[in-house]
Amino acid sequence: MIRFFRKYHRWLAVALCLPLISTVLTGMGFTIFDEWFHQERFAHFLLEIHTMKIIGLDEIFPVLNGLGLVGLLITGLSMTGLFRKRRSLNEIR
Repeated sequence: MIRFFRKYHRWLAVALCLPLISTVLTGMGFTIFDEWFHQERFAHFLLEIHTMKIIGLDEIFPVLNGLGLVGLLITGLSMTGLFRKRRSLNEIR
């Protein structure tokens, strides 16, 4: 089962790398250019990239990002061993 989660986690990480980096960088850039430098036009452009409104994916992109992150969290947490049964001392002996 862990092998399946590792394979799925690796596939998800590769597939979501660019969308998540884009979301993070444009979100930070929006705050910096809007609040710090007061460049509203460039900040608005970054917001359109952030939501993918620029290519018409503004309704589905956040849902896909969220589902991908939930998948990465579930597969990542399952690989940590936090949810495995611990063997008792009687089983070890």
